[in-house]
This record gives sequence, C-alpha cells and structure tokens, in this order.
Amino acid sequence: MARIAALLLLFAGLLMAQLRDLSPKDLEALKKEGVVVIDIRTPAEWSQTGIIPGSKKIMFFDQFGRYDLNRFMSEFQKYVPNKESRFILVCRTGSRTKAVGEFLSEKLGYKNAMHLRGGIYAWIREHKPLQKQ
Repeated sequence: MARIAALLLLFAGLLMAQLRDLSPKDLEALKKEGVVVIDIRTPAEWSQTGIIPGSKKIMFFDQFGRYDLNRFMSEFQKYVPNKESRFILVCRTGSRTKAVGEFLSEKLGYKNAMHLRGGIYAWIREHKPLQKQ
C-alpha cells in the first residue's frame, strides 16, 4: 500500500506543470517558433530599456507592487488561449516572472510556462535586439 501511495505521489508530481528557466538564446529560438513573449514590467521600465521585439506588454505589478489579477488574466488570455499554450514571461531581472510563472503553472495549471532567467538585463548583456518604446 505504501509503495502504491509513493508511486501515485511521484506520478502526480510529474503531471504538475513547472516553470522553465530560459537563457536569452533559448528565448530567441522559441520566439522564432512563434512562442508568445509577454513582458510584465511597468510602462516606465518598457520606456527605459525597450522591449524584446514582438513582446506583448501586460503589466503585472505596478510601481508600488500592487496587481490586478483579473485585469492581467483578461489580457494574458488573449495571447495564451489555453493551459497547453507555450508562453515566455519577461521582467527586469527574472524575480517577478519567476513568481508569476510559478503561480500560473502551479496554481492555475498552465503547463508550458517559461521565463527569461535574468530578465531583460540578461537579454541586454548578450546584446540582443530591443524595440524602443
């Protein structure tokens, strides 16, 4: 009985979606495949650095750390129509996208959540293209 319970727990863990960390090179390859890139930073941050070309801008946290989950999800679902769809989240350093991505995958069941490890700063460090805002 204990062995069956352990196998069930292992199987359940395999089914749970996990957030996948991406390098800028990984993101670039997936973007070429048509995977949507969602930049969750603030408008001031978009203006400061620019965005990854083709990114969808959907602010999650405002400059005071507040968020409106219903507003975010309403916009998010325009680009990520179902829980099987692949998507990549981008923020400044990867901290916010890690939290938001884990929430989307672990609590809401999105199975193909990814985020840019190191955020837009990692993208800039590798001299990848930016679209000015």
